[in-house]
Amino acid sequence: MKFYVDTSVWGGYEDKEFSEWTIPFIEQARQGKFTIVLSDVTIGELQDAPVKVRELPTTIPPEFIELVTITNEQLDLANKYVQESALTQKFHTDAQHIAISSILKVDSLVSWNFKHMVNFFRIRQYNSINLKFGYSTIDIRTPKEVTYGDE
Repeated sequence: MKFYVDTSVWGGYEDKEFSEWTIPFIEQARQGKFTIVLSDVTIGELQDAPVKVRELPTTIPPEFIELVTITNEQLDLANKYVQESALTQKFHTDAQHIAISSILKVDSLVSWNFKHMVNFFRIRQYNSINLKFGYSTIDIRTPKEVTYGDE
């Protein structure tokens, strides 16, 4: 499994509201239960985060993390989300996360961003736009939904 992990998840590690599910998610990534896709967009957003959060991706063994750089095709799709009114220009970075995930066909984009990403109505909009322009649909979940339970 490959999960694109947006900035909110990394920040959730230190957030009381989200750490209960973020910590086990990151621990499972360290164990190699799945691969984390980390983009230069996310790395850029993490530059303003506290040091512990900013350095968290480096705690994932390199064989379980895939670093990607945003492409022109992904930027074009992000622009389409804005042009089609799924998001405003103010949230273009969120559109970039969604576009990267869509074009890379990850198993899921993982986020704690309920306003712009983990939102039933917005996911339908993104998928409609993706299909309109010849891309696959995207699945968006929280760490709680993709963390393996105790077996």
